[in-house]
Amino acid sequence: MENTAPGADRVDAVVVGAGLSGLYQLYRLRELGLRVAVFEAGEDIGGTWYWNRYPGARCDVESMSYSYSFSPELDQEWEWSERYASQPEILRYIHHVADRFGLRGDVTLRTRVTRAAYDAAAHTWRVSTDTGRTVTTRFLILASGCMSVPKDPRIPGLDRFTGEVLHTARWPREEVSFTGKRVAVVGTGCSGVQAVPVIAGLAAALTVFQRTPAYALPAHNRPLLDAETAELKSRYPQFRRAQRLSRGGTVVEPPTGSALAADEAERTAAYEAAWESGLLSGLLRTYTDILTDEKANETVAEFVRSKIRSAVDDPETAEALSPRTFPFATKRPCLDTGYYAAYNLPHVKLVDLRATPIETITPRGIRTTEGEHPLDTMVFATGFDALTGSQLAIDIVGRAEVSLREKWADGPRNHLGLMTAGFPNLFTVLGPLSPSVLSNIAVSLEQQVEWITDCIAHLIRNGLTEIDAAPEAEEAWGAHVAELADGTLYPAAESWYMGSNVPGKPRVFLAYTGGLDRYRAACAASARDGYSGFVLSGEGRER
Repeated sequence: MENTAPGADRVDAVVVGAGLSGLYQLYRLRELGLRVAVFEAGEDIGGTWYWNRYPGARCDVESMSYSYSFSPELDQEWEWSERYASQPEILRYIHHVADRFGLRGDVTLRTRVTRAAYDAAAHTWRVSTDTGRTVTTRFLILASGCMSVPKDPRIPGLDRFTGEVLHTARWPREEVSFTGKRVAVVGTGCSGVQAVPVIAGLAAALTVFQRTPAYALPAHNRPLLDAETAELKSRYPQFRRAQRLSRGGTVVEPPTGSALAADEAERTAAYEAAWESGLLSGLLRTYTDILTDEKANETVAEFVRSKIRSAVDDPETAEALSPRTFPFATKRPCLDTGYYAAYNLPHVKLVDLRATPIETITPRGIRTTEGEHPLDTMVFATGFDALTGSQLAIDIVGRAEVSLREKWADGPRNHLGLMTAGFPNLFTVLGPLSPSVLSNIAVSLEQQVEWITDCIAHLIRNGLTEIDAAPEAEEAWGAHVAELADGTLYPAAESWYMGSNVPGKPRVFLAYTGGLDRYRAACAASARDGYSGFVLSGEGRER
């Protein structure tokens, strides 16, 4: 089949989202000769790295690992400037990939998919957009992002504030000036941790409003040396294979011993080495029981708190910044580039909202139980409706007029994180119940895109019309994911991993904790077994 412009009313596949996942899915489907339409809500391609352009935004996985692996030529020609690339550099990389492989032509920008309804008689999806465009397609792939629906603050009085209001996930494309201004950052998750040091260096006064402190680890970011870049490029093929076979999509030595079996001096030395490594997973990779044993976890949690106390001059502020209500890494840790040091600046103040909650936003600032904080600008770093938000934002209706929102009323249900029973030929990349946010997503998305592409090729090659998740397999997968999560400390935290940050969202652990290697093996085994766990049908056949 020949490629056609995305304006056609009927295509072979629709991809929702033109970030890293959507562009790679487009690339792979084109290799099958399919007509593909990609719809992107943004004014340009880039997904996460288009929208999240707030000050300090950068990746927390090393640049040379957080990149596509499908093209050896691309690996060799692209030059990363820093160990941890900033948002502008990552966006330039995505644009380079799109231009190098001619992907832009099938992407329709400034277009949000609002509805998708399955026609069981025709075996097609009817996809509607906010521009009035409707497209009929056989295959529908949601590459709409696991962290792409911002969680808006619900604070009384926000509409009365007369100053500037910004959200880290909807940052304006034009430059924002903080010079001479009194600025608030509300929220201290990863976006807040990245933004605070940069804004602190620009604003006349910065007040950080914190509900729950984060565990932030030093990034030790720096420019990449030509010699180290050349060395990794010389062994990129072996490195890429190791990434694919690893537990988290990063190449690190797995731990072998228990934290509780080591003496204090040995543990401290291991934690110091991990702290100096600048790796997000460094402390987690010291011992096997960090995420499964509360006492083991407390040893590393107290180590991080000791580092906070040594970095922050004021003991009261240091204590407020020290997490004590949830185990280490059960909320996503952050990489720190000057975060704790920012609180030593005379014009930076921390407000602990557990001690002095916000009462209301006034026309001139934020009033807590201790008084009003005058402000010119508010920056909300209040996070996302993670993993399920981007899918449930679309009105998706499957067989028997059952909507995805109804199906997932008590939490997401799918098989292998890829397909939901009752929604034939609908695939998801980096969705719930897959490794996604617990892995290097650059590696995860390639694995899932390749599985989806191979599956579609299998259907076409064998004259099959549909593939759907088998209900019993879906049930078993959900139970398996929950059992693995329950064997860890993750459910002990009120986190976005659990959906706890969104009022009314079911409290279910949303990611697969078994590791990317184990997940990859499960997906591969299903495909080898003729896509076991799925129902394939067509031309009067069903199996």
